[in-house]
Amino acid sequence: MFRMTRGAFSLYCRRMSDTNSSLAAALFSELLMADQLARNRMSKVLPRGMELSHFSVLNHLANIDEPRSPARLAQVFHLTRGAMTNTLHKLEWAGHIHVTPDWDDARRKQVVISPAGRAARDAAVAAITPLIAEIVDKIGAEKVKSTLPVLRELRTRLGRVD
Repeated sequence: MFRMTRGAFSLYCRRMSDTNSSLAAALFSELLMADQLARNRMSKVLPRGMELSHFSVLNHLANIDEPRSPARLAQVFHLTRGAMTNTLHKLEWAGHIHVTPDWDDARRKQVVISPAGRAARDAAVAAITPLIAEIVDKIGAEKVKSTLPVLRELRTRLGRVD
């Protein structure tokens, strides 16, 4: 039977830790670079005047059936309330959302997507879909499918507040 000394075990653990640290650094380096490149490419094809942050909020609101408070939206997007308020003001000015009082609590507001906002979101989806489809075609649908569960788990773990 093989027995490992404490020193050998400690060295083994350190090497595993170094390997995991290197792997983690490589993973995050690739994620951050891919995020930067994706944002850059998507920003270039979005309809004139629409920012990626605007699209993200409109896309979220288009996929839910109930109003959201600005505070809840800030929480969902992991932003400060001030940053979310700035984005919401721009979307409201463009006519893409309606911000109304919360009739249950007058101190709060509710945000819903407007018909113009839904149309703007649909135009943005139409603009970015060919870009994304081209990338999926080049990478391969099977590779993309196999990567999605890992990315979802990573997103879930990063989104947890400990």
